[in-house]
Amino acid sequence: LDASLRTFGSTATSTGTEEASHHPLLKDTGKYADIESGLTLVGIVGIKDPARPEAADSILQCAEAGIRVMMITGDARDTAVAIARDVNIFPKLTDAGENRDTPIKAYEGREFFEKSDAEQLNLLKSGNIVFCRAEPADKQKLVKMLQSLGEIPAMTGDGVNDAPALQQAAIGIAMGITGTEVAKEAADMILADDNFATIVAAIEEGRCIYANMQAFICFLISCNIGEICAILFATVAGFPEPLTAMHLLWVNLVTDGPPATALGFNPPAPDIMTQRPRPSNEPIMTRWLLTRYCLTGLYVGLATVGVFVGHYMNEGNGITLSELSSWGKCGTLWNPSNGASCESLFQGAGRMLPQTLSLTTLVCMEMLKALSAVSVDSSLFTVGPQKNRWLLLGVAVPFLLHLAVLYSDRLGIPVLGESFGMVPLSQENWVTVLKWSLPILLVDEVLKGIGRRVNESKEEEQRASAGALES
Repeated sequence: LDASLRTFGSTATSTGTEEASHHPLLKDTGKYADIESGLTLVGIVGIKDPARPEAADSILQCAEAGIRVMMITGDARDTAVAIARDVNIFPKLTDAGENRDTPIKAYEGREFFEKSDAEQLNLLKSGNIVFCRAEPADKQKLVKMLQSLGEIPAMTGDGVNDAPALQQAAIGIAMGITGTEVAKEAADMILADDNFATIVAAIEEGRCIYANMQAFICFLISCNIGEICAILFATVAGFPEPLTAMHLLWVNLVTDGPPATALGFNPPAPDIMTQRPRPSNEPIMTRWLLTRYCLTGLYVGLATVGVFVGHYMNEGNGITLSELSSWGKCGTLWNPSNGASCESLFQGAGRMLPQTLSLTTLVCMEMLKALSAVSVDSSLFTVGPQKNRWLLLGVAVPFLLHLAVLYSDRLGIPVLGESFGMVPLSQENWVTVLKWSLPILLVDEVLKGIGRRVNESKEEEQRASAGALES
């Protein structure tokens, strides 16, 4: 018989079809030996409560995601192990008998807790485990022991006796259909369909939400770092301000907000369920991410100032870096070589054009960064922005608004562009803007590649430590 079946013997006696439970002989316990003699075996009945079909695949997903599964049941050991093999908690047995001799961790509750404390903790450190003939109180003991090891245990339960363990666990999960009201009150989460696959789906959704929060925060921080760097570089070098206060306000309110909000709708990364669980004490902005976005912000700041300085140093203006750094002394310490007046270079439209170039370059870089931020580590060619239509909208609308202000004179409201200190850009100006803004994608892709290597090395270290514990 299948080891996962609960078996019951069926017998017949000479009493015929009379109800055995109401037979008067059963009232006299001294006659039990006579009653149990002369029986005829009719057959054996096997009763099996099979796991849901999707449970086996879900537990394989847990293994790939670095999540260990422990089954606690009141069944006999052989029954519990057979069910554990059915749902991939333990390796399945093949027709050739493979995996039969593979060591497994299956213990009766009393057997496990008779071991020393050190041995119990050592067994709980790694691998999937099955506890059979367990009592409800054993669940709470196991939760406390796992927490003492630094694990984050999630406990499922449906009965009144499961309530203490559900409260003790980091995440208590009650059954919505078969669960008691006491269990539901004690739990942090209720499964509406009593399906283990729903737990795995919730883990994937939780990881996706965390990644989107990370993308949102990191995008805004990197953008602000770029703006700070631009103002800092220009101030330290003594250059004119490449961005006015109105420009910074425009960037923060219009061109930063919608893309950042749209990043909250990013789809899950393709490898999100193959990543190891992150440490509970890991900050949302890790050291590597902070370093990465500081480097990205550094380029944003350099490009914003670079396009501004490049405008003054071209052949038409012919101003050197030293002259630009002492622009306030134009007309006294030095004079423009092209015969232009200092006012035409640094006042009015003469200053509005390079500032418009700086602002437009900054806006383009931030839009490109938003498109690249669909995934924190996956390449833009692997997870493209087309997978988040809200992001495409969040990038298109601010950019169109920027163009509307930029070419407001053609819309019949020139005062709009003047109020923001912007002038229309020529085709040559747009080529200059793209030359400075497009490299941000290359910078981001290189840093993403380094980030993937960093994550892979961390995962290899975690697997090596887990393998050492199992051995």
